[in-house]
Amino acid sequence: MQYILVAIYIILTISGLILIKKGGNPGTVNVNNGEIHLGMNLISLVGFICYICSFLLYTRIVVMFDLSYITPICTGITQVLILVASYFAFQEQISKQGIIGAALVIIGIIIMNWKK
Repeated sequence: MQYILVAIYIILTISGLILIKKGGNPGTVNVNNGEIHLGMNLISLVGFICYICSFLLYTRIVVMFDLSYITPICTGITQVLILVASYFAFQEQISKQGIIGAALVIIGIIIMNWKK
């Protein structure tokens, strides 16, 4: 169950970031007569909600695992998958340095989980 929560966290984080960028609207905040108004298009709003949910889920995940274990793994996997998702969603180019960096992250995750 713990690892399912980690997978959901990663999916929500990547979805949130991709949708916020795809929506292309960082949002506006206006305060008028003591009322706060948030302006955002639907795609960006869904991305924002996904990202907030991922943060809330992450606060639960760090309690369930050793912080020194789960943070590098979640961050590394998320960074590599965002690199890949950006290539497909936005046709962003991946440089040789990006590929080398992603490979080093993956190698680091494998080394961290290597059974002694």
